[in-house]
Amino acid sequence: MRAPRKRQERPMSRQEAERRGHMAEALAALSLQLRGYRILARRHKTPLGEIDLIVKRGEIIAFVEVKARADERAAIDAVSHTTATRIRGASDLWIAAHMKRGVDLSRISYRYDIVAITPWRWPRHFIDAF
Repeated sequence: MRAPRKRQERPMSRQEAERRGHMAEALAALSLQLRGYRILARRHKTPLGEIDLIVKRGEIIAFVEVKARADERAAIDAVSHTTATRIRGASDLWIAAHMKRGVDLSRISYRYDIVAITPWRWPRHFIDAF
């Protein structure tokens, strides 16, 4: 008797991937808001790249990368050194633009977080992840 064939999944189209990303970011934003964070920006675009979420709670601003993957380890591993460098550069531009507009950020601390979105689980927030 032959073993049953494993069903092959077709690759996700660009539109499907974008829709999945939007849904993951919306879920991540909701989970952060429920924890007391205020959303300052979503999908903030700069010449150096995009920051998924910029959030603030108290005197901390977090630049958040959202990753939807099959498991948390895969989500964390998806944030490569190149991705982290791009986000840091984009965050520097965001900070500089706000300071140029006269926003006082002298008492603010910054950090870089990851929110992992996995199937059938509440989003997991990794603080100061990179």
